[in-house]
Amino acid sequence: MLEFRTEGFNGYGVKYSPFFDSRVAVAAAANFGLVGNGRLYVLGLTPNGIVAEKWFDTQDSLYDVSWSESHENQLVVASGDGSIKLFDVAFNDFPVQSWQEHRREVFSVHWNLVAKDTFCSSSWDGTVKIWSPTRPASVLTLPTQTCTYSSAWSPHSPSILSAVGSDSYLRLFDLRLPPSTSNHLALNLPVHSAPHPPSEALTHDWNKYRETVVAVAGVDRLIRTFDIRAMRQGPLAVLAGHEYAVRKVAWSPHLPDLLLSASYDMTCRVWTDGSAPGNGKVPAPIAKELGRMPRHTEFVTGVDWCLFGAEGWCASCGWDERLLVWDVRAVIGR
Repeated sequence: MLEFRTEGFNGYGVKYSPFFDSRVAVAAAANFGLVGNGRLYVLGLTPNGIVAEKWFDTQDSLYDVSWSESHENQLVVASGDGSIKLFDVAFNDFPVQSWQEHRREVFSVHWNLVAKDTFCSSSWDGTVKIWSPTRPASVLTLPTQTCTYSSAWSPHSPSILSAVGSDSYLRLFDLRLPPSTSNHLALNLPVHSAPHPPSEALTHDWNKYRETVVAVAGVDRLIRTFDIRAMRQGPLAVLAGHEYAVRKVAWSPHLPDLLLSASYDMTCRVWTDGSAPGNGKVPAPIAKELGRMPRHTEFVTGVDWCLFGAEGWCASCGWDERLLVWDVRAVIGR
């Protein structure tokens, strides 16, 4: 397990580069994100450990980070002052582009994985916005009418994105629909159903292999997986085990049934949703926790998979001012 100390800054989001397996970015905030500056770290994984290749200081807390899918040195961050900033590792100190349209904290940013020329952001101001790095203003604003913690593009379509927030609804926007169709809103369905009361949904992620499957988690400590074609029938799987709110979920880029979670209970956990097929000798698995990584000593707020190499390397960050790089395979079965 490798470790890097984000001294004086508490981690909020972590993202592996889609171009290099040895490069990781961390969005962090001073004073636990309550007040003070932010810092974006660009870290290199070397034979001698993790080193800071670059860092950028900002005037307000940073809550999330996403690498450009089209430019290997550029990445965008979400800020507590409502701004979004685009940095280039090849340039010093200042962002190469900055936008200030959101009226409250921006809590997530996510690059379009298919078209690669746009990214989205979600904010506590009740909107999701779509941006182009080449334009001075947003391309489109999608109202959610609720504090929106997480937005994400589908990895299977350049026109579909989703969002979850404080009202416990999953919203699916399809940009192919005319704007008159409820501002491109294709689905608006509750995450919770009886007997579970609604609670804030903090995170969600699209399955990388099954294009209609989404995982959603939040304050009630449960991870639910859904097929968006039949959400009214309830979740495909409910994964229970975290002791406090789940802050981040991430499906594996290598295996269709595997996902990671990060929680305020100071653990990262790896799960199977039970969808892997069995064979004559090995039965199909059931949805369950496969293992946990308990090395963080404060809230764990971010986790991400490495896209390259062996199936299992990931990175996590938290309020303990630590980035940890570890092998999921080492914790499965404990």
